[in-house]
Amino acid sequence: MASVGAPQQGFRFPGEFEIAAMGRAGADLETRVPALLLREAGLEVIADSLSVRLSRGGQYVAVRVRFVATVRADYERAHAVLRADPDVRYTL
Repeated sequence: MASVGAPQQGFRFPGEFEIAAMGRAGADLETRVPALLLREAGLEVIADSLSVRLSRGGQYVAVRVRFVATVRADYERAHAVLRADPDVRYTL
């Protein structure tokens, strides 16, 4: 029997998800990440969800954005498309 108030695990589709892409500062990732999700992955990017954070030394940038995924394959495609970009080091 599940304990009362136990958090649910796993993703629920359809839904909104946040993705973070990290890469070299100066690679224009703040413009490219949402564009890649829209054009290459065919996903709806949530307006005004973009946030950008520079690393302490200013050499790297983390770009976060929210998007809509109707099925798990959409979520996986978002990560695959961003990881395929040569300027993206990794995604979370």
